[in-house]
Amino acid sequence: MITNIPNSKIAVVAVSRDCFPVELSRSRRQAVCLECKKAGIEVTEIETVIENEKQAMAVLDELIAKKIDALVIYLGNFGPEGPTTMLAQKFSSICGGAVMFVAAAEDSADKLIGGRGDAYCGMLSASYNLSLRGVKVYIPEYPVGTPDEVAEMIGGFKPVADAYTGIKNLKIITFGPRPADFYACNSPIKPLFDLGVEVEENSELDLFESFNAHENDERIGAKVDEMKAELGEGLNYSGVLTKLAQYELTLLDWVEAHKGAKKYVAIAGKCWPAFQTQFHFVPCYVNSRLASMGIPVSCEVDIYGALSEYIMTCITKAPATLLDINNSVPRDMYESEKDGNLTGYTNKDLFMGFHCGNTPSCRLKQPKLNFQRIMHRLLEPDSEPNITRGTIEGDIAASDITAFRLHSTVDSKLISYIAEGETIDMPSNSFGSIGVFAIHEMGRFYRYALIEKHYPHHGAVGFAHCGKTLYNLLKLLGVEDISVNLPKGLMYPTENPFK
Repeated sequence: MITNIPNSKIAVVAVSRDCFPVELSRSRRQAVCLECKKAGIEVTEIETVIENEKQAMAVLDELIAKKIDALVIYLGNFGPEGPTTMLAQKFSSICGGAVMFVAAAEDSADKLIGGRGDAYCGMLSASYNLSLRGVKVYIPEYPVGTPDEVAEMIGGFKPVADAYTGIKNLKIITFGPRPADFYACNSPIKPLFDLGVEVEENSELDLFESFNAHENDERIGAKVDEMKAELGEGLNYSGVLTKLAQYELTLLDWVEAHKGAKKYVAIAGKCWPAFQTQFHFVPCYVNSRLASMGIPVSCEVDIYGALSEYIMTCITKAPATLLDINNSVPRDMYESEKDGNLTGYTNKDLFMGFHCGNTPSCRLKQPKLNFQRIMHRLLEPDSEPNITRGTIEGDIAASDITAFRLHSTVDSKLISYIAEGETIDMPSNSFGSIGVFAIHEMGRFYRYALIEKHYPHHGAVGFAHCGKTLYNLLKLLGVEDISVNLPKGLMYPTENPFK
């Protein structure tokens, strides 16, 4: 059950320019809220229609008192630019929530004299005043609509607002130094603080001490039973479940004790090689279980990976995962499927997404508890798996997917990529949590976006198409460099034109 993500409380506030009929904004707002109710979109309707600064401040007090997380400012008519944008500015700075601007379309031909609102014009003035105040808001692609259309726009704003609220109220807890062999995980963390994300970095020794303190925890038995029920026929190596349950309780207790001023938590942990020799298991299965609860746990202390996975969870309202953009698909595998599951894709459109065993079991076709083969090869090559047990393995089920990462450059600038695609229903013939991924024009995207802009190999994967929502969120956050997989015929800035 997902419990670590927000469900934003959205308020709708109408504004009115004093030389226009205030009733025009009031009645149009009421119509919008009625359409929201019909569509199952929960909103709080604010009765005051703002015409001046004092009313804007009174409404702000009401929003604070009602614990509103996100605000829709509705131009029922032209609207007063000053009070309107002042409310947006103060709500953003004081409440830390996302703000949406939207405007009313005209009602009918017979109302274009006494009942014309000119909100189409008012949106232009509002956008200019927002720039004067330096306020970033969410504006739909075409932000002028009838009540049913505006309600649909508010529905599109909801997941953006949820993710925005989650980011502003997030703490990322880390364990262990970021590994030297993965310099990509050592990105500067200052941009996280600029976003409002708190970071708490801890030693692996802190975690080990807490783990040992949970050795005889009376809740371990119940946790083991949970794991057995989840794994079913996939329960191999049952002897490691007690330690895995002890570790899960350790992390959950740490989260509750260390949230501090924040509401939500993600974790970035170090999982090798000392982890195996000291804890005597690998943490992958526990990481997958926490991801299923909405608490992403990234590998290799990948702080931006944890953030990306958390954002994806907020937007899709479902467990996400973090995978390596790992290996190419052999030509013979492609040839065997190209006229079936792979119709419409070239071999360069394909790759395998993989991690050792961290993907939630609900996303795997036949999940089973297993051992970490790469670490086993390194740490206990001549014996049965012991300290390397604890992965959850299986082929990733066929699904729509969105690949995404929010990252920092070496000079502390936020960049991101988004690509929609799918996982293919075909055997991986490999190990770990793994699947065959198909993204149109992936070969070019890989070369001219991922490599060209120095992205690391870790990427968050959400099991739905949500590129539009992610893009809108990133623009609201002020991320200017957003890469997408461009269609054939549309070139990347650095792409070689001589094919």
